Amino acid sequence: MIWRDYIPEDITALYEVHDYHHAAAILKNEFSSECLELFDALRTFRVTTNDIKKAGGNESQIPKRISNLLRPHWKEERLEASLVVAGKARKTDTHKIDYVRGRVAFDLEWNSKDQTFDRDLYAFRTFFEFDNISVAVLLTRSTNDLNEVFRKLGKKIMAKYGASTTHMDKLLPRLEAGRAGGCPVLVLGITRRLISDWDEYARTHSGI
Repeated sequence: MIWRDYIPEDITALYEVHDYHHAAAILKNEFSSECLELFDALRTFRVTTNDIKKAGGNESQIPKRISNLLRPHWKEERLEASLVVAGKARKTDTHKIDYVRGRVAFDLEWNSKDQTFDRDLYAFRTFFEFDNISVAVLLTRSTNDLNEVFRKLGKKIMAKYGASTTHMDKLLPRLEAGRAGGCPVLVLGITRRLISDWDEYARTHSGI
């Protein structure tokens, strides 16, 4: 796992990591300032059991915590790509990435429908192929680690974060199938080690 040479140990202790097309090396070597800024934000990022329990899907408190860490330097960007046939535009697609700084893209999918990954990866691919970005980072839930947490929080919580939502097991097959094209993508999975009050919760609730 060559990516371990480019990602600090404290980050790998908090997140599940997967690297596609040498994304970690590109991020660290070519975009060091963006890399440091992003890793500093990820070091600070935490969630709570109350965050997990609250309703709101991908508009919950958790995406807002990421926004508070990255805005205003990381900005939303849109790209319009048109198919032109015989001088006429036959089709125009608009692609959006929530956080871009320089040539580095970042996005978070906490609890959307899993088809959202297709949109994200296609956006990464399109921005990359039109030379708007060089590398992308995608943050989502670690499947096995957080599913165990959800089960311990109760059936309603487990149902809320169902199999058809955005989590690592839904993302990796899409990347393996080449949905992001040649775009280098660094994937990070949120684990229970980022739940600031999990140890206390586990001690004070029976059956955990």
